[in-house]
Amino acid sequence: MLKALRGTKDILPVDIGIWQTTESSARDIFAIYGYKEIRTPIIEEASLFIRSIGDTTDIVQKEMYVFSDRGGRNIALRPEATASVVRAYLENSIGGEALAKLFYIGPMFRSERPQKGRQRQFYQMGVEAIGSDNPLLDVEVIVLAVRFLQKLGLRDFSVKINSLGCEKDKKAIIKKYRDAIKPYLKSLCSECTQRSKKNVLRVFDCKNEKCGKIVENIKFENLLCKGCAGHLELVKKGLEKAGIDYTLEPKMVRGLDYYTKTVFEITCPDLGAKDAICAGGRYNNLIRDMGGKDTPAIGFAFGMERLILAGKGKVSLPGPSLDIFVAVTGNDLEEDAFKIVSMLRDKGSSCEMDYEKRSLKAQMRKAQRLNARFVVILGEEEFKQAKVILRDMEKGNQREVSLTDIPKEIK
Repeated sequence: MLKALRGTKDILPVDIGIWQTTESSARDIFAIYGYKEIRTPIIEEASLFIRSIGDTTDIVQKEMYVFSDRGGRNIALRPEATASVVRAYLENSIGGEALAKLFYIGPMFRSERPQKGRQRQFYQMGVEAIGSDNPLLDVEVIVLAVRFLQKLGLRDFSVKINSLGCEKDKKAIIKKYRDAIKPYLKSLCSECTQRSKKNVLRVFDCKNEKCGKIVENIKFENLLCKGCAGHLELVKKGLEKAGIDYTLEPKMVRGLDYYTKTVFEITCPDLGAKDAICAGGRYNNLIRDMGGKDTPAIGFAFGMERLILAGKGKVSLPGPSLDIFVAVTGNDLEEDAFKIVSMLRDKGSSCEMDYEKRSLKAQMRKAQRLNARFVVILGEEEFKQAKVILRDMEKGNQREVSLTDIPKEIK
């Protein structure tokens, strides 16, 4: 029997409600904050991600799906969306001189070990605000992420922020951390030994328990320049004025090379060790590095699988998925039932009937499985008088109504 590839999962009709509710809530609140949807291709030239994410990152070195197409081009399945959005921003001259506020929802791909809340094909939703270095924009983006979670009904989460500074600050921070890690090199996991040479910030992102204890022993020193320190202070003040509780996490880094200045995470303790459901930050140099003008930007991404796990039992799902089920007591009424189904659909009601000529009892069971709000029952005697039985599945009562009055009675 054919099965889905390891690391991929079908999202079945029984589970789709929470996905649709989450996406709908995101679209609603993103619109309130002025963000417009963008959809970029799933495949891009691999060089786009190598250039933007960084060739020393785990994503590029171990996780990215790369293949040659028939034209001999090096193609990658997108492992994240920011680079694709920036490419689209540059290629299509989006926004002009104005601030461009964009959001996306879609699948990403990374060849990593499947685990709770993360598959090899996984889904992300996120925003990108391109064109301003104002710290209030950092505040807006973080507030938007928090308000979205609150809109979903989530409350038990934590916001953590930090700053990696400007390009010059980041180089100083990397040098300081590399020197601080040197005495512990023999105790690091094999991956972090390599990271200490290529991208030492990734050591601080390692989930290995031994590496975590080493990182705890390293003292943090503020290496931010005056401008970046001031930027961080304004972000903190803005969050406080917006009523957002946060923790300053000096050792929090983002593993992608393009991050500068503000970085942040939102974590949910219910998810265990892999508790981050949202992560983001500034990437003020990325657009310039990709051939555009010197343009500041900030964004975030939610991992939807982890978001769905965190929201189970807390997100309010829509009511009955089916308005009306039409049942018949005899096969002779099947064509009349179909006519009623068609009429109700034309009037905007979701409607179903049984095509297998089963008993009324079996039809009622099917109506229950479909979570129908009402059942219209065609009985031979009632139908002769142009009437049907309308059963309210929620209240458990029923009554006779005229055929022509069905839509009105249901409303």
